[in-house]
Amino acid sequence: MSVAQALLCGIIYWVGEADLPFVSLWVIQRPLVCGFLTGCVLGNPVMGAVVGGTINLVYLGFISAGGSMPADLPLAGVLGTAFAITGGLDPQTALAIAVPIGLLGTVVWYLRMTFDSVFVHMGDKWVAEGKFNNLYLSNVIFPQIYAAIICVVPCFLAAYFGANYIQSFIELCAGKPMQIFSIIGGMMPALGIAITLQYIFKGEARIFLFLGFMISTCFGLPLIQQGILGLIAALIYVQVTDRRGALAPAAAGVAAAPGDPDYDPDED
Repeated sequence: MSVAQALLCGIIYWVGEADLPFVSLWVIQRPLVCGFLTGCVLGNPVMGAVVGGTINLVYLGFISAGGSMPADLPLAGVLGTAFAITGGLDPQTALAIAVPIGLLGTVVWYLRMTFDSVFVHMGDKWVAEGKFNNLYLSNVIFPQIYAAIICVVPCFLAAYFGANYIQSFIELCAGKPMQIFSIIGGMMPALGIAITLQYIFKGEARIFLFLGFMISTCFGLPLIQQGILGLIAALIYVQVTDRRGALAPAAAGVAAAPGDPDYDPDED
């Protein structure tokens, strides 16, 4: 891996971690996207998308609540993909390596959140002094410069120097150890899917889970057609539940309000 490629990997990680509007948190942060971009940098976008998508399966049920970060998704996607391409790893083995990297990357997030409080106090001082035009510096410019430093530098070093170490690690673990890593990596996507199913398998949504399973296994439809059927089922469900909610007041003997679909002005 060249210096320029390692630097671009660090920039991808920074953009995925930087909370930039519309591009970071819900787009580039996902391992599928940052893995694909890393693959483009390393000249193998298809492998990047495959490895990134495999890593993404673990984080399907990913939730960051109250500022906590249980794993660093973009770092796992970038470095996991980079090590897979440079070391010739299969996606399952790369996944087994990427998940610990994602856990280690949470240190970067908490460092950022901790020291960003300095810029908050800086902004408070400028507000007290009436220097409102300087808030752009404390809210955007300075935090992003700091985020770039703590994101680009370690990712660059890990990508540039780690590629050689990962190759040595692969040669050291050749044989049974690598088979174990591959098996562990193959099991991890099931964990991500299981966490997601915990949120789906609740209340009235349970029937749709079984319906989707039957459609997938019995009819063998492609994913796009299954998605279209799921969208149609969701629209019908929303229409039926909205209609049922509108009829409930009338069934209870309560007059419909002017905003309700069943409102009849002649009854007033």
